[in-house]
Amino acid sequence: MTVVETQTRGEVTIRDLSKTFAINGETLTVLKGINLDISGGESIAIVGASGSGKTTLLRVLAGLEEPDDGGVLIDGAPVHGLGRDRSVIFQEPRLLPWLTVLGNVAFALEVQGVPAHEAKERARRYIRLVGLGEFESAWPRQLSGGMAQRVGIARALTVQPEILLLDEPLGALDAMTKITMQEELSRIWAEEEVTMVLVTHDLEEAIFLADRVLVLPKTKGAAIRLIDIDLPRPRDRNEARFVTFRQQLMAEFGLH
Repeated sequence: MTVVETQTRGEVTIRDLSKTFAINGETLTVLKGINLDISGGESIAIVGASGSGKTTLLRVLAGLEEPDDGGVLIDGAPVHGLGRDRSVIFQEPRLLPWLTVLGNVAFALEVQGVPAHEAKERARRYIRLVGLGEFESAWPRQLSGGMAQRVGIARALTVQPEILLLDEPLGALDAMTKITMQEELSRIWAEEEVTMVLVTHDLEEAIFLADRVLVLPKTKGAAIRLIDIDLPRPRDRNEARFVTFRQQLMAEFGLH
């Protein structure tokens, strides 16, 4: 791919991306011929049936997997391996049990060589951003699932990435906590002005958080579908057009 110059932070270009895995001596095609442009500061949700390659695509963007063909550019530069311009949030926050909330968030900076005092000051900013300012001395075992995921989000943001990659980060939460966390993610995305790419099985979550929803086809090589969610923010789940988008996405999967 040709490297192009760009001034936009967090701009993602995916070109002719394909990925296969060898399983029991057979070659399994997970992604085939994916093309997508993501603007800096945009929020994209990726949905698709099981096996459509959602998480694999996110892992390629993160640099955790190398594509077989094609590739990814971030701000015009090819992606090969992990980079400080990207942070990943998984379904499980994977907090270190021997560190406090502050210690867990600051740790992301300390491993990059940031002095301990500076790391803690920056960590405190992001702990406050996710609404846990009163819990910086708490231990992971003392946190609810939603609080632990907030710590994971603060840890991902404290390194000040251009791109935030989220792999079903709210999937393990109860319904009420999930709604609260969706609202928090929407607020944080707006405040931090990062590019956000979210993998989710929750169609309503995709509509609530994304500027565009990418529907990955089950048939490899078939065209992807991009749906523009041109709703004002903050979004109202009961508003008529929100419901229409939900029905449209359900129809993509043969649901009614």
